[in-house]
Amino acid sequence: MARYTHGQHPTVTGSYLWRNAENSAGYALAEMLPGHSLLDVGCGPGSITLDLARRVAPGPVTAVDASTEAVEQARSLAEKEDVPGIDFRVGDVHDLDLPDDSFDVVHAHQVLQHVADPVRALAEMGRVTRPGGVVAVCDSDYSGMYWYPLLPELDAWMDLYQRVARANGGEPEAGRRMHAWARAAGFEDITYVPEVWNHSAPDRRAWWGRMWSRRILESDLARQAVDEGFATRADLEEISQGWRRWSEHPDGVFVVPRGAVLCRVSEETFGGPSRA
Repeated sequence: MARYTHGQHPTVTGSYLWRNAENSAGYALAEMLPGHSLLDVGCGPGSITLDLARRVAPGPVTAVDASTEAVEQARSLAEKEDVPGIDFRVGDVHDLDLPDDSFDVVHAHQVLQHVADPVRALAEMGRVTRPGGVVAVCDSDYSGMYWYPLLPELDAWMDLYQRVARANGGEPEAGRRMHAWARAAGFEDITYVPEVWNHSAPDRRAWWGRMWSRRILESDLARQAVDEGFATRADLEEISQGWRRWSEHPDGVFVVPRGAVLCRVSEETFGGPSRA
């Protein structure tokens, strides 16, 4: 199991609550039909999960995350927003404690870039999907991100993040690898969809820049960077100031490319245990 680079600090989990079905799973919404059964893998604090659950209701929904803390946050959010009936579980995507052919749709958002074996994870998601169902996964691609102005502090942030993420067993360039990983997992009917997050409007720029100016100082990423010699505290302070400078610049642009795949499951065996 790879180490989750971002961790569960409020600067991380709080920022995830911005995500919903439309801005983070738009490529898969046509599959989220009323009555469909859904598994959301890597549910995090649950904002996407709840949105998808509303769309597939009255279909059953199971949500899994490797973090007990994340599962508890998602469960609390479901109670607060009165979205009942979601089965929240702690689990490992490489070895889901779920039967074969259990779900019409299996969804994972920003998960494969952090796992030790994305191909095995995809095969496991396929195993629990019913024939005719879909595995829908999407991940960002760090090397494809671009921004303006071209601040050296943001270059340092990108370099630092990639080094720490890879040391943790992750793959920051997941977005471009999704189709290849899906094919290696045994899927044949694969549709690749490019997606994008745009943090360039004034309100989005202010939020994104200020969030990262704190996250680079306070999150698990920051602690690991210093503790394991990837950066000094002074380095992180400089990066934080760069994020603030960027967030206040009237010409600031930041774009996050994301790669998504829709993998249709067939009757034939693919990758995992036989469907006999």
